[in-house]
Amino acid sequence: MVLDELDFAELYRQQMQQAGRSTKAPEHWDARAEKMAEVCANPQDPYLLQLQQKMSLQGASTLLDIGCGPGSVCLNLASSLTHVYGVDYSRGMLEVAGKRAHGMGLNNVTLINKSWEDDWSEIPECDIAIASRSTLVADLRQALVKLNNHTRLRIYTTHTVATSFVDVAVQRAIGRQVVELPNYIFAVNILYQLGINPKVDYIRGPNCQNKTDTFEQFADSVSWSLGTLDEVEQQRLFDFYQHKRRLGETIVPPSRDWALVYWDKTQTL
Repeated sequence: MVLDELDFAELYRQQMQQAGRSTKAPEHWDARAEKMAEVCANPQDPYLLQLQQKMSLQGASTLLDIGCGPGSVCLNLASSLTHVYGVDYSRGMLEVAGKRAHGMGLNNVTLINKSWEDDWSEIPECDIAIASRSTLVADLRQALVKLNNHTRLRIYTTHTVATSFVDVAVQRAIGRQVVELPNYIFAVNILYQLGINPKVDYIRGPNCQNKTDTFEQFADSVSWSLGTLDEVEQQRLFDFYQHKRRLGETIVPPSRDWALVYWDKTQTL
């Protein structure tokens, strides 16, 4: 069968290399921790509400949140569980998560400074594992195996549906080479080749780049994902923004879709 001849784990690594995607240093996320808490950790955030509705906590007392950031998922679920563990390689994110846990009066939260690539022997096995918007890693197969093997009941992961965090039209307008990243299809196929048939569902969340009331807001949201724009790129982005305004067109898509890829733990890989 042709499908079995394809090495999706290797294809994923090749796509990451072609996209020029490398793991950002922890300091990159340290500097963004406070802003991430504002943008991604609101309990009423549509993405989080949909994710929590699609997760089952039945029979579970512990949860492992890998790439927890400011505690967006684990802190919101802590009151429904005996203990939750948040893991992130950014100390800044964990500091913000700790402050938020204290402010919420939670005393059943443990925060651990580890990366996907680190030794997880000190991280306890939990009933449920979640990797929410944190799966764009160097080695996806390794990450999925570690999640599976550190979990007793169920594993939930979310991945982008689109192949870019920034609308392709915006990238082209400012003269940037369009970068296409591997999306959720790679996770599904890698799990299939590991002998796991995952379930797939979808979450429609607001596009964080849809803050377009002013050009300043729009430029800030674009630079958040693409990095600092030079003067030429800023001017091109302004021209794009003004053109869309004149035509009365939507500047960027209003929503961003995520794929929820999840499965029941059946074996240690």
